[in-house]
Amino acid sequence: MQKKKVKKSIKKISKKSIRITPKKVVKKPQKVARKNTQKTDEQKASSYVKIGIDGFDSLFENGYGIPNGAAVLVEGGPGSGKTIFCLASLMSLVKQGKKCLYMSFEEPEERLIDHMKNFNWDPEFYIKKGLLRIKRFDAIDVSRSVEALLSAAKKELLIEIDPVLFPRDFKPEFVVIDSLTSIASAFSGHESRFRIYMEQLFRYLEKNKITNFLIREVSTPSHVGANFKEEGEAVSFLSDGIIVLYNVIYDWGERGSAMEILKMRGTNFRKKLVELQIVDKKGIVINADKVLRKDQAANFQLT
Repeated sequence: MQKKKVKKSIKKISKKSIRITPKKVVKKPQKVARKNTQKTDEQKASSYVKIGIDGFDSLFENGYGIPNGAAVLVEGGPGSGKTIFCLASLMSLVKQGKKCLYMSFEEPEERLIDHMKNFNWDPEFYIKKGLLRIKRFDAIDVSRSVEALLSAAKKELLIEIDPVLFPRDFKPEFVVIDSLTSIASAFSGHESRFRIYMEQLFRYLEKNKITNFLIREVSTPSHVGANFKEEGEAVSFLSDGIIVLYNVIYDWGERGSAMEILKMRGTNFRKKLVELQIVDKKGIVINADKVLRKDQAANFQLT
């Protein structure tokens, strides 16, 4: 009788162990799957740059911002806010700990720093910290250097942009070039040289994964029906994105500002014309939900 009881108890234990085992096996793959999903989201977010300007990043898919390493044209007419938009972007990014370089071919360093101080920004703090550099370049010197390199290379197209343009002792993650219009004017009469230079510049930026804004001034918006001859004929095609800033003239005589993202490879974005404001002591604010529409109450022209 005792032997039979022992056998029955062994059978009960074996049945219980069979029931418990599959529960442990099922739980393990579920935990692994959740971890993998989280890593994918983090990796996707890290492949974009959040500029940090109020309302701007929300125009992009999931608010991620522009693709990391993108070359983006910032174009518009005089007084449309191109320089302030780029300076605001620069300040926002240095606050995130990114190394940023502003390359000016027009205004001197002191004037740009004063512009930034007018908005209660503190550029000198980040300059001393080694995160920000604002430097003025001479476009004529650049064109001469390119000419010399081409001659030395016996007219070959493989030239080095690094010694021509970028500081040796500063490795930026984000660069603003202000402006392509000034560089193009230095190559006047030598459009092929300018085209070669721009191709090499884009390659250098792409190779080093430097996200960049390239300012270009246009007399009239080039994509709203006006005739516009592009210097170099290839800058718009070489760029990954185009951000357009407009002066808005309302029928009753007041002026405003607006912007739109015309092109941005590698991400989805909201295609709409939205209000842009330059706010005293603050900087740039994009009202992403305020779309400019023409109607009887608010007719306007873009310049």
